[in-house]
Amino acid sequence: MEGNIYQGFGNGTQVDGKVLQTFQKSFVQVQDILDQNRLLINEINQNHESKIPHNLSRNVGLIKELNNNIRRVANLYADLSSSFTKSMEPSSEGDSAGMYEPDGNVSQKRIRSE
Repeated sequence: MEGNIYQGFGNGTQVDGKVLQTFQKSFVQVQDILDQNRLLINEINQNHESKIPHNLSRNVGLIKELNNNIRRVANLYADLSSSFTKSMEPSSEGDSAGMYEPDGNVSQKRIRSE
């Protein structure tokens, strides 16, 4: 799969197979963490509803774990954003590349090899 080029977007931008693998891996990691967060939130809610002192004190650690997971998700998304931006940068091969404008829109520019 490495080295494969895919028409990744409706605007004709090409995406390398390795880039897609990286995105997929990151999205799987994010989904795993979000699934874990769902379980943590359920346990936190059950502990809170029980009003048992031991369960309530256990929530402190569970909430810290939840916060760390949220931080990890934010970092994964930041890395994905950076990877995506780098994948859209013009190559030295003269390919058309999707370039981000300051307003967030994508424009197509032809990059010439010299």
